[in-house]
Amino acid sequence: MLTEDIQSLRRILSKNKTIAVVGLSARWYRPSYFAAKYLQEYGYRVIPVNPNYDEILGEKCYASVEDVPEPIDVVDVFQRSDAVLPIAESAVAVNAKVLWMQLGIYNEQATRLAFEAGMDIVANRCMKIEHARLFGGLNFIGVNTNIISSQRPRWIV
Repeated sequence: MLTEDIQSLRRILSKNKTIAVVGLSARWYRPSYFAAKYLQEYGYRVIPVNPNYDEILGEKCYASVEDVPEPIDVVDVFQRSDAVLPIAESAVAVNAKVLWMQLGIYNEQATRLAFEAGMDIVANRCMKIEHARLFGGLNFIGVNTNIISSQRPRWIV
């Protein structure tokens, strides 16, 4: 039921480019912000879903998945496990292809619902980490800060 093999994760990440990030925070130090910013930098269309903001990462925010006016490939969930079922129902309603629950998140009912709707389901994994692991974007502690580098600074050369 859950998608866990490398070939399937690679397929999901390479073929699905429009991601509704539910619970995306505008605070730069939050994991959702790091992940969404990384995905944007690698060419994904990130659509913030958070009723508390008007805009995040230069993109218009929507109050719910159903409010997004364009097709969604992946619904990426940054919410508590007990809040996932209504999000999965929304993902099914908009014909999303993938329900992705971030690290530490899993909901059996949501998984069953998404599976019955023919969606791919990923749980307890981070899209950023999986993309970096499978497509070579992993840097020092998974974050490219450009502070620590193996390259010699220009002023030393």
